[in-house]
Parts: sequence; structure tokens; C-alpha cells
Amino acid sequence: MSNDSSQSPPDRRPLIAFAWLWVGAPLVYGLYELILKAKQLFTG
Repeated sequence: MSNDSSQSPPDRRPLIAFAWLWVGAPLVYGLYELILKAKQLFTG
């Protein structure tokens, strides 16, 4: 028996993955830059 007539919720996984990348990429870059600057600050 097929459930073609019932509506299934839209798959939002690609949207969620894109949103995490949209926020996560700059965050990771910022943390990387912060670590480099902190290393320079403490090691001279």
C-alpha cells in the first residue's frame, strides 16, 4: 500500500547543513586567527 496521498514534511536537512556552514565557517576562521594572534602575543 502506497502513502502517496499523505503529505510528508519537507526534508530540511540540506537547509540545516547550509545554515551550519554559513555560521560555522566564519566562526572556525575567526578562532583560527585568534589562536594565531594569541600565539604571537605570548611568544613575542
